[in-house]
Amino acid sequence: MNDDLSGANWFKSSRSASGSQCVEVAWLHSGMIGVRDSKNPTGPALVFAPGEWDAFTTGVQVGEFDRPA
Repeated sequence: MNDDLSGANWFKSSRSASGSQCVEVAWLHSGMIGVRDSKNPTGPALVFAPGEWDAFTTGVQVGEFDRPA
């Protein structure tokens, strides 16, 4: 799948510190969700289907990806 990211409106979390290095997200016109590294805005981006994005963000919230102690 090849989504056009040229007109995407990228944003950072409101919890990101100003000037912080983090990820940026864009709601794409195709209904997909784009994710990229804020330090490399012209680099590659990941593109998720809505269900995949929901599963990922839920996993983050419940600690599924936390490092083991």
